[in-house]
Amino acid sequence: MSTDTGASAQAVGAVGAVGVDEVDEVAGTGVAAGTAGAGGAVGAVGADEPAGAGSGAARLQQLFEGHRLTPTQRRIAHCMVRRAADAPFLSSVELAELAGVSQPSVTRFAVALGFDGYPALRRHLREVAPAAAVAERVAGEGAYNEYQQAVQSEIDNLRHLASLLADPAPVARAGRLLAESRPLPVLGLRAASAQAGGFAYFARKVHPDVRLLDEGGTMLTDRVDAAVRAGASALLCFALPRHPREVVEGLEYARSAGLTVVTVADSAFAPVARHSDLLLPAAVGTGLAFDTACAPMLLGRVLLEAMCDALPEAQARLEEFDAKAAERGLFVE
Repeated sequence: MSTDTGASAQAVGAVGAVGVDEVDEVAGTGVAAGTAGAGGAVGAVGADEPAGAGSGAARLQQLFEGHRLTPTQRRIAHCMVRRAADAPFLSSVELAELAGVSQPSVTRFAVALGFDGYPALRRHLREVAPAAAVAERVAGEGAYNEYQQAVQSEIDNLRHLASLLADPAPVARAGRLLAESRPLPVLGLRAASAQAGGFAYFARKVHPDVRLLDEGGTMLTDRVDAAVRAGASALLCFALPRHPREVVEGLEYARSAGLTVVTVADSAFAPVARHSDLLLPAAVGTGLAFDTACAPMLLGRVLLEAMCDALPEAQARLEEFDAKAAERGLFVE
């Protein structure tokens, strides 16, 4: 499905937090050796194919034959041939990382082969793989229904986010940038509006001036201008698939106005990467009709924590809020 929530697009960075120059370098990597020329099908299996992959590699070659693939898609195909034994069991996150491409590219690759999406391609690969190999790999996984599979996918995304956070430096840097910006504009349109709104709601409890930018068009540039005039030095953006053109153009404008752009996106290869100074990737799930965004939401909370660490007055503001909330009887607990 292709709604504005990005049901057919998902991504996670093949790297941790990256800047625009690093993204260009990764995205511009040449097509892997052994692939066909431009617009062609995948080339023959190379000599570097792992031992024991034989029949699996041949099946993959047959699957790819007759399809005219883009250079990025040929790169994915070549990666699958080289990892033929593992291919039926790789998640889209893992395949994207191994091939050095974005996760939406993996989805488009599956569609180009005639499947509804990557899950359908993986099911096909498992169906044609030797039964013993499949039984061995899926043992212990249990029989999940589609709803459980969606939850398991999000668990995988959260585990991947945890591995990226093993290096806390990018998040700590982002927290400082956000804490120092007065005011702090927070941008999120369409599918990302919930993440931006949630961040802004909590951030206002510790930051003196948070401005939610949830309208596109000319209003967006007006509000960016207003934030810059008021002294803003940074902008936080939540960008999720499908990526609105207004967000890409808005970030380009924000940087031209002198703002440092910190972006939480579904992938280090997302369209907003080129216009971000610091990009923090968190994958979305695509197993249901509409994308699930547990990892981006959690990363937003992690950023809030990092911002609080950089705000000396954060604890005092929280205590003040709690006192006023109790006085006004805001909550029933």
